[in-house]
Amino acid sequence: MKFTPTKPISYGRQTITDSDIAAVTDVLQSDYLTQGPKIAEFETAFAGYIGAKYASVVSNGAAALHLCAMALDVKPGDKVITTPITFTASANCVRYCGGEVVFSDIDETTYLLDIHKVRALLESTPKAERSSYKGVVPVDFAGLPVDMQAWRELADEFGLWILEDACHAPGASFIDKHGMERRAGDGSLADLAIFSFHPVKHIATAEGGAVTTNRQDYYERVCRLRTHGITRDPAILQENHGGWYYEMHELGYNYRLTDVQAALGLEQLKRADAGLRRRRVIADRYRTAFAGTQVIVRPLLEGFHHAYHLFVIEVEKRRELYDFLRERKIYAQVHYIPVHLQPYYRQFGWKHGDMPIAEGYYERCLSLPMYPALTDDEQEYVIAQVLSFFDKSNVT
Repeated sequence: MKFTPTKPISYGRQTITDSDIAAVTDVLQSDYLTQGPKIAEFETAFAGYIGAKYASVVSNGAAALHLCAMALDVKPGDKVITTPITFTASANCVRYCGGEVVFSDIDETTYLLDIHKVRALLESTPKAERSSYKGVVPVDFAGLPVDMQAWRELADEFGLWILEDACHAPGASFIDKHGMERRAGDGSLADLAIFSFHPVKHIATAEGGAVTTNRQDYYERVCRLRTHGITRDPAILQENHGGWYYEMHELGYNYRLTDVQAALGLEQLKRADAGLRRRRVIADRYRTAFAGTQVIVRPLLEGFHHAYHLFVIEVEKRRELYDFLRERKIYAQVHYIPVHLQPYYRQFGWKHGDMPIAEGYYERCLSLPMYPALTDDEQEYVIAQVLSFFDKSNVT
């Protein structure tokens, strides 16, 4: 029987089970809806899954980035390097603190921030100006982790901190040159890392995010900044009027996660590895189906374990294919419009031609449906429609 979708097939979506609903209901019937015990429980479980010493859960991934930029003391005049192929939040966190975002181009094979171009950028900067560069924000794009060992060596050479945007990559890892497996965001090489729990990500809490690190000082500051800069810790209070007393030590924000969301996250986390395995099966089927066709799929890298938040292809006639699929209830997406070409960043002098590889990639990229609940029939339908488009294109 020919498969016909009854509802749109999106590029990503959450999976909510009866156990998820029961966990949320339990919290709704409990004494705490926010700032309760589920927060610490989720933080401990997530840190354990990622392999980091500390995790601080927050209201969303952008808040996590902002808190990290604050914890790293980004200030006006500081320059921070990042990729143009990411969501705008990866760059915006620097601007929130008054810093200057410096974009550098991507590697055409991996779509990741090109470490060789970053080195060239730093080496070409006069020594008198080089000290203004404070950090780098590499992004584990689409679920492929960066080689954080190489980035750590570069950062140490030039006196930079590293903030790893691992929103796409919980469960991803790479094998370092000593044969050790390093998980994305595990805190062993980057100073801080962040994750998102948006519905299209691996773990959904509706909205939500996390900061992970192996440094206690960063962890404590992030926890304080997410709650208005307020502390109740007797060890650092300047005064103590009694059990009710608290002090605001710096200007923070209300970036807290709720217990309702944490309960959902805990249930989702239990299925994280199963979801990762399913994503890899889906990716393998796409790769097999598109081999030898006009659909370009970048090769797998030896020693890197992809988390497949996205499955990105490159094609000619991208706009036409996007519209063709949408007419057939397949809601593919484009990730991402180069950040340096957003009107906000153009005001700082960024323009077309500055990042030729990223800009060329943008003209051809398309993200196909990728999520654990995608059925085999749905995926076969997506594949058939993509191939059908190019068959029709060849005829015309």
